[in-house]
Amino acid sequence: MKKIVPFLVILTFLGCKEDLVKQPKHLIERSQMVNIMYDLSLLEAIKYQNPAALDSNQIRPKQFIYTKYKIDSLQLAQNNVYYASDYKNYKIMFDEVVKRIENDKKKANALIKAEEKKNKILLEKLNKKKQKQLVKAKDSLQTIHKK
Repeated sequence: MKKIVPFLVILTFLGCKEDLVKQPKHLIERSQMVNIMYDLSLLEAIKYQNPAALDSNQIRPKQFIYTKYKIDSLQLAQNNVYYASDYKNYKIMFDEVVKRIENDKKKANALIKAEEKKNKILLEKLNKKKQKQLVKAKDSLQTIHKK
């Protein structure tokens, strides 16, 4: 009997599929919540890496999110708690954000490499042009010196 009681208690808890956190009145769509999480991640990264960028442009990260997605702080907090209550799904959402950031990082690195290559080519052309001008200047000086 002592072994059956704990088993029945566990079975009762597992049998109840009632959500611990109720769905908010104004539910933010999952895809939009992922977009919000992505934007917040980027804004927080900017805040810590280059706070002057946000200050000089007078951007307040959370206020920016509220305006962009037409939500308020309470709605965001309630939805965040709601989505976080299902940790497996929430992790999937975070994985989507991370994947998106990684893709953006790859694109940014590709753009940087392309820009560096372009700058290298321009610098080589500029150096060749300067070398030609120096050769012409030397030739001019030699011509003047010979006269």
